[in-house]
Amino acid sequence: MAGGWTADGAVQQQIDDSIKDAVERARAQMAQGPSLSHCEDCEEPIPDARRSAVPGVRLCVVCQSALDEDRRAASPYNRRGSKDSQLR
Repeated sequence: MAGGWTADGAVQQQIDDSIKDAVERARAQMAQGPSLSHCEDCEEPIPDARRSAVPGVRLCVVCQSALDEDRRAASPYNRRGSKDSQLR
């Protein structure tokens, strides 16, 4: 499917590249190394179940949720996917 002046397959290539970039960003943000026993921010204990489920965890659930929300609010990436939102 070509759109206007684009070559056949260009739209799918752009989608594939966007997904690949998003995966690379997510992997780069993942913590590595041993998990901490207490949260870096609030010093609350991190439960054993969370530490074993998330290798390299550094924050408790509350602090991690707040950090994720801050990142989501500051993200420059268009999540709506509509042409109108890209023009704003």
